[in-house]
Amino acid sequence: MVASAGGRLDPGGDVTQQPTLKLTAPVLDAPDPRALAEFYGRLLGWTIGRDEPDWVTLRAPDGRSGLSFQLEPAYVRPTWPAGPGDQQMQMHLDIEVDDLEAAGALAVAAGAVLAEFQPQEDVRVYLDPAGHPFCLWLGS
Repeated sequence: MVASAGGRLDPGGDVTQQPTLKLTAPVLDAPDPRALAEFYGRLLGWTIGRDEPDWVTLRAPDGRSGLSFQLEPAYVRPTWPAGPGDQQMQMHLDIEVDDLEAAGALAVAAGAVLAEFQPQEDVRVYLDPAGHPFCLWLGS
């Protein structure tokens, strides 16, 4: 890559051709990747793929994008909703459900905690065991 006159990086290649790109998984930082993968495996019914001390993957049974978890020794739990000076969440997962109450019971049984603040009637915000917020929302 070379810097252009405007200071932006120029990839130096043919950018008129669209390469094939596939999102394989969002990655969540965690103090214990295996424990967090096990939680989401219970919640979603997915199985563990790669399982290393600092990297664990979950695979969706239908071959779609999965989830990955990486060790972050300096992990700080996010605060949701965040206030001034709080550790903010970097992202969250939206999970569509057909029964909000039953899905919420499953989430709690798997190890989630219902967040105190609930911004919408047809959405429930939970915190996973590492503190990442995720939403269960009622599909149509």
